[in-house]
Amino acid sequence: MIAIDWGTTSLRCYRLDAAGDVIDWRRSGDGVLAVRDRHAAVLADGITGWDDADILLCGSVGGRAGWLEMPYVACPAGIAEIAAGLHRHEAPELPGRHLWFVPGAAHANGHRAGEVMRGEETQAIALAGILGSGTHLACLPGTHSKWVRIEDGRIVSISTAMTGELFELLRRHGSLASLMPDDPAHDADAFARGFADSQTHGGLLHHIFAVRTQALFDALPAEGRLSYLSGLLIGHEVRALLPLSGLPRGAPVHLAGNPALLEAYAQAFSLLDVDTRHHSERISAAGLHAIARQRGIA
Repeated sequence: MIAIDWGTTSLRCYRLDAAGDVIDWRRSGDGVLAVRDRHAAVLADGITGWDDADILLCGSVGGRAGWLEMPYVACPAGIAEIAAGLHRHEAPELPGRHLWFVPGAAHANGHRAGEVMRGEETQAIALAGILGSGTHLACLPGTHSKWVRIEDGRIVSISTAMTGELFELLRRHGSLASLMPDDPAHDADAFARGFADSQTHGGLLHHIFAVRTQALFDALPAEGRLSYLSGLLIGHEVRALLPLSGLPRGAPVHLAGNPALLEAYAQAFSLLDVDTRHHSERISAAGLHAIARQRGIA
């Protein structure tokens, strides 16, 4: 089968064998925001040479701005509820293919409008299968960082921080962009400094402007500015959401995503003396395979 993790900024295509192992994979920057109404053509290009009939798709591709809007499954939810919510779609541009869209997950947290996620539910399902019974906390960084509480194999709560999106906006646009270098290596010292400053008085908006003033007065070297900004933003996220997560004392936080993001988040948790366990971004493919097997597709 083919597993597709199609988010707002990237497209990941995985070809899986019968056991769910990745035998080939491709990645591109053709995220949902860039594709508009060319979903079928972009997908066809992404899976060229793969003749599998069944294709499972998760992520923003199933959102309002995506290809086919899918409903959300209400939490608490496990693999059975998510598999039951799969929707089969046939696209004329992809003859012989059966597209299975995965529903998102929603958490009605009472005093606010609630929380939702698309794509990360497949990562959470894969982690639930790996971790087994008990209470576990997953932090899934990305454009929108998701904090997912898993209890006995079921997703029970979701919290979101738009950390990745804000980071990209600040580094690419506005008054900070001209001060930022192009893709420097992670600077652990600058990150730690930003993380520490996230705890000082003034709040996030004040702290963001301080990035500019520190650069203007050469208090922040050019090569460390992006890492400092990252530490500042991730610091605000972690300090705000970790106390709300219900993480059992002494338990690790499970991180899943690309290596660069995991390095930054692992450092943040380490600075708070919280242990982490790392999982590949390919874990979404494992979750999609598990959902397919639950539904009887794989």
